[in-house]
Amino acid sequence: MRMRAAVLAEFWHYFSQNRGAVAGLVVFLLLVLTALMAPVLAPHSPTQQFRDALLAPPVWVEGGSWKFILGSDPLGRDILSRLIYGARFSLFIGVVVVAIAVTGGILIGLAAGYFGGAVDVFAMRVMDIILAFPSLLLALVLVAVLGPGLGNAMIAIALVLQPHFARLTRAAVMSELRREYVVSARVVGASHLRLMFVTILPNCLAPLIVQGTLSFSTAILDAAALGFLGMGAQPPTPEWGTMLAEAREFILRAWWVVTFPGLAILVTVLAINLMGDGLRDALDPKLKRS
Repeated sequence: MRMRAAVLAEFWHYFSQNRGAVAGLVVFLLLVLTALMAPVLAPHSPTQQFRDALLAPPVWVEGGSWKFILGSDPLGRDILSRLIYGARFSLFIGVVVVAIAVTGGILIGLAAGYFGGAVDVFAMRVMDIILAFPSLLLALVLVAVLGPGLGNAMIAIALVLQPHFARLTRAAVMSELRREYVVSARVVGASHLRLMFVTILPNCLAPLIVQGTLSFSTAILDAAALGFLGMGAQPPTPEWGTMLAEAREFILRAWWVVTFPGLAILVTVLAINLMGDGLRDALDPKLKRS
C-alpha cells in the first residue's frame, strides 16, 4: 500500500507541474459530472420541441429569454439541454471506441512482438495498409458499408485507431523481450500466455495510456465529423456533430445554433489533449523533471 501511495504521489507531482494538464483534468471532470447529472442540469428534454420559439436567440441577445439560455434550434429544441445530453454521447463514444481499439491493438501488437516472424510481418503489413488511408475517409467508407448509425460509426473509428495501439504494443514488447526478468520467467517454465499478459504487458502500459487518452479526443472528433456528414448519430440524437449538421443552413441567420456545439467539441477535445500531455510527462521517465 505504501509503495502504491508513493507511486501515485510521484505521478501527481509530475502531472501537477503541467498547469495545462491540471486545467484539462478539471474541465474533463466537469464534463463527466455534467453527463452524469444531465437529467438534473438540463432545463428541458433534449427532444422537446417548442413550436412558438423557433431559433430563439440566447438570453443576452435582444429577444432572448431565460427559458432558453443558449437559444433554441430550428425545431424549437433547447440548445443548452441538447449540449448537456450530448456530453453523455461524447463520453460514451470515447469510452467504447478506445476500449475496442485498445483491446484489438494490444492483442495484435502482443502477438506480433512476441512471436515475430511471419505473424509480425502479416500483422504489421495489415496495420500499414490501414494507416495508408486518411483516417476520416476510411471511417466514412466503413460506415457506408456497415450502414449509418452511432454504433457502426464507433466500430469504424475503433478499427481506424487500432493500428496506433498495435504498433505501440509491438515496439514495447520487442523492447521488453530482451530484459532479464522475461528471460528468467521463460527459464522457470512460464507459458506463452503468462509471459505475454502477466510478465510483459504490465510493463508496456505507460505509452498505451497516453495514446488512449489522445485517441479519446480523436474518437470524439471523428464521431462529430461523421455525424456532421450524416453517417454517425442520426436525428434527433443530441450528438454535437449531428447538431452542427442540422443547423448549418442557419449559420448566417442564427449564429448560436452552430457556435455552441462547435465550442463544446473544441473545449472537450482541447481538455483531453492537455490531459494527454500531462500523462505523457508523468509516465515517461525521459520527460520527468527533477
